Amino acid sequence: MRPRILSVSYDQSLLRTRHMLLEAQSYDVVSCASFEESLELSRQHNFDLFVLGHSIPTADKQRLIDNFRRYCAAPVISLRRYAGDEFISGADYHVEPEPESLLRLIHEALRGKSHARGSGAQTQ
Repeated sequence: MRPRILSVSYDQSLLRTRHMLLEAQSYDVVSCASFEESLELSRQHNFDLFVLGHSIPTADKQRLIDNFRRYCAAPVISLRRYAGDEFISGADYHVEPEPESLLRLIHEALRGKSHARGSGAQTQ
């Protein structure tokens, strides 16, 4: 069974690009650009990973992570605009959205690795 990823971004073009990138890597991807729909989707128990785009404001990211954590223990990746972006409580990884590093981090997170320093990820 293919790993299932919930990908959320408020930027439609970035969301579509990320969706295609992840599907090309044989992941089952559910993409969402709406805060309310993201809350509803995060209540499902069948995700292996949650990816939050850098276009989502910090307060929304925090609410989405808190909601997701009520229902699922899967890893959470928070994408950052730049290295100075604050870390979001509850996210397992914080990384800039460069595709190669992101794909490497996703692969490692889904394999259950405790850290991904080689991918440019920063953990809390």
